[in-house]
Amino acid sequence: MSSAVRCPALVVAAPASGQGKTTVVAALARLHARRGRRVRVFKCGPDHLDPHWHELASGAPVHPLDLWMTGEQDCRRRLHQAAAEADLILVEGVMGLFDGESSVAELARRLGLPVLAVIDASAMGGTFGALALGLRSYWPRLPWAGVLANRVAGQRHADMLQAGLRDAGDWLGALPPIHIDSGRRSSLLPERHLGLVAARELPDALARLDAAADALAQTPLGRMAPGDWQRWAVSFTAPPAGSPQPARLAGRRVAVAHDEAFCLVYEANLETLRALGARVQCFSPLRGETLPACDALWLPGGYPELHAEALTANTALREQLRAHIEAGRPIWAEGGGMLALLQSIILQDGRVMPLWGLLPGKATLHHRLQALGPRELPPASFSSAEGEAQAPLRGHTFHYSSVDSPAAVVAQALRPGSDPHGAEQVLRHGSIHASFFHPWFASAPQLAAWLLGGG
Repeated sequence: MSSAVRCPALVVAAPASGQGKTTVVAALARLHARRGRRVRVFKCGPDHLDPHWHELASGAPVHPLDLWMTGEQDCRRRLHQAAAEADLILVEGVMGLFDGESSVAELARRLGLPVLAVIDASAMGGTFGALALGLRSYWPRLPWAGVLANRVAGQRHADMLQAGLRDAGDWLGALPPIHIDSGRRSSLLPERHLGLVAARELPDALARLDAAADALAQTPLGRMAPGDWQRWAVSFTAPPAGSPQPARLAGRRVAVAHDEAFCLVYEANLETLRALGARVQCFSPLRGETLPACDALWLPGGYPELHAEALTANTALREQLRAHIEAGRPIWAEGGGMLALLQSIILQDGRVMPLWGLLPGKATLHHRLQALGPRELPPASFSSAEGEAQAPLRGHTFHYSSVDSPAAVVAQALRPGSDPHGAEQVLRHGSIHASFFHPWFASAPQLAAWLLGGG
């Protein structure tokens, strides 16, 4: 497909993190899905956790859009595909609207996506209008939709906020604080280290989304008829098709751990493995499942520290993993997948939890974030693949743990611009490659294949 497709679309942004973007996007998606509209949601920047809520709300897969990590052409291709099958496209921003070199504002301006600004107005009056004006006018030619006030105390507070706007047409409504009563008041979307609790871990997740959708339905934004959304229609054109990738994993069976302990999985990474020719089979270590017959194994990130007892109780799987390694079959373990292979982890309360013990070393879970941001592995890190691919394997890092291991350091995932500060080590032990680096496989598919023995 190369023809342009028009579809209403919004980028939901904010002046900073913690303003309520995820709640608003999930509420919008749920509200319109309940009305029978086909909604597709995307998330700006690298994020595995917010998409769990958006998938539940919309009923469709959620992919990241990131001008640096996934690239503009990938963004355009996915938006074009979504526009061809959806009635509405929603894009959740990341951090503040103008934060970072590949900011949400840059994405919106480059792709022509109107910006809806969500502002936490809980401790704000007339300054709300100044902040809205600044977000709207700070960059020239920024597509603009309006502003939504969040955590508003009541109608009098909402009237005060609305009166402070320079342009009355910017007002799209006010949301009150939304809580869930389950014995005691709790946050609508609860958090822990790394971010939001995944929706599938909460039995009342859909009820939480319905509560948010019900509140949004009372706002001008929520009361808009489908035809009114055409004011934000965007023309999406697919980029030229790229060169086909060699099927470097053709005929290879790749097993992927996928459950609450290994939940940080981009669906697009699975798509890339299949496009490389792999036969992908997911399995759940937490549910006692054993290792499928495979030539390679991917252990994605997640929360093995929360499920250490259940993982170590699956002794059959641990012995299968040991045999897999002894046979020289590759394992790529990232983030929590790397932690699960270690001998133990020291939790924040000082308890020591044993893990699989297949990678020498131990981890420590800290109270403070240890690393955050984009990283990339240069082609020179992949000895046999170096001559075939000039693009680095891009991705990101985000973790509260540190690792002390005697395993060999065979590569470094660097900040953009080859900045060695904060580099993430890639460890090798036998057939294991492990790191806190979370790659976006589509950025350099042949290098991703190399990690799984396709080199």
